[in-house]
Amino acid sequence: MIRVHHLNHSRSQRVLWLLEELGLPYEIVRYERDPKTMLAPPELKKVHPLGKSPVVTDGPLVLAESGAIIETLVERHGPQLRPEPGTPEFQRYRYWMHYAEGSLMPPLLLKLVFDQVEKAPLIVRPVAKAISATVKGRFITPNLRTHLDFLEAELASSPWFAGPAFSAADVQMSFPIEAAAARGGLDNSRPRLMDWLQRIHDRPAYHRAIDKGGPFELLG
Repeated sequence: MIRVHHLNHSRSQRVLWLLEELGLPYEIVRYERDPKTMLAPPELKKVHPLGKSPVVTDGPLVLAESGAIIETLVERHGPQLRPEPGTPEFQRYRYWMHYAEGSLMPPLLLKLVFDQVEKAPLIVRPVAKAISATVKGRFITPNLRTHLDFLEAELASSPWFAGPAFSAADVQMSFPIEAAAARGGLDNSRPRLMDWLQRIHDRPAYHRAIDKGGPFELLG
């Protein structure tokens, strides 16, 4: 039986979504973030040394990292959710599977970190805000704008990231794009991305994953 070690409000939500798209049976093992630090509980380190989510176990197999989990599940159970190897669509599929965490998430994570820096103790808050504003203005915001413009342009050629058909690449891309909508400046000025986001939210499997995984909100 596939077991998803599921941390609330985390990347593991998209693993649940993928499993629902594939129609596979699975079990959820739930973990809750610390309400003060928002970090994962130490119990997750018993499953994987890094103590992060998602982690998927299937008998003796232990899989971590969203991209690796999604690719393994698709290879084993859902070839219909990836383009035919050797095609241009497959090249796009592979690109987006790596781009999501390798290129798009780092500036979004930096935005989250510097948003927290601005909440420093009152005595140092003015300095913290000034440093944060400088880093955001010179690096983070321009970087995010470039990424969002790139994604908006890419969706002009096809409705889904790998081509004309929905694929696991869209599942992988969901977390950073939802994070961009929550805290990275994504809004209706980029209508193709917002339409893509609405279409994934409208998928029945997405709704089933939310129902089973619990509320899914990203830090703003």
